[in-house]
Amino acid sequence: MYAQNHSTERLLIRPLVKEDALIWQQFFDHPECLQYIVLPPQPGLSNLQKTEFWIDKQLTRYKENRFGLMALINKNTHQFMGQCGLLNQELDGEPVLEIGYHLLPQYWGKGYATEAAQFFKELAFKKEYSNELVSIIDIGNQPSEKVALRNGMVKWKTTRFWDLHVNVYRVIKPK
Repeated sequence: MYAQNHSTERLLIRPLVKEDALIWQQFFDHPECLQYIVLPPQPGLSNLQKTEFWIDKQLTRYKENRFGLMALINKNTHQFMGQCGLLNQELDGEPVLEIGYHLLPQYWGKGYATEAAQFFKELAFKKEYSNELVSIIDIGNQPSEKVALRNGMVKWKTTRFWDLHVNVYRVIKPK
């Protein structure tokens, strides 16, 4: 089962819960976090409402066995750091399985996103969820592109996703 507790060297990975919205609101309150996020437009919603919508969307994905982002918790401090996981997406009219990752800014640049993304790549290939994975990244988001590269992905194409210009990085399961 996908939505269960996992761990890496430095991270505890668990399904999100509604109560995570309170801390995750920091993400939506921080302009740098939202600069490159690939989200459908949500005019008129407060940051708290956007956060609750975000968490509810992941909970629905779990219930429907469609993967979803999961909480990243620091093993040493037990602090909520961000989210990472597998996402069913439609890209250029085709279904793809994406590795998505988002961290609170105080955890940027420390390798946590790469560690989590590598975990989900290995999980997806081991459990045979897919033979290829993508990361869909705003064309200006160089830090996220570096995470994709460190995760063994290569730039596959540039396209539009939810009316945004994105670079798509892809990795294919080795034979």
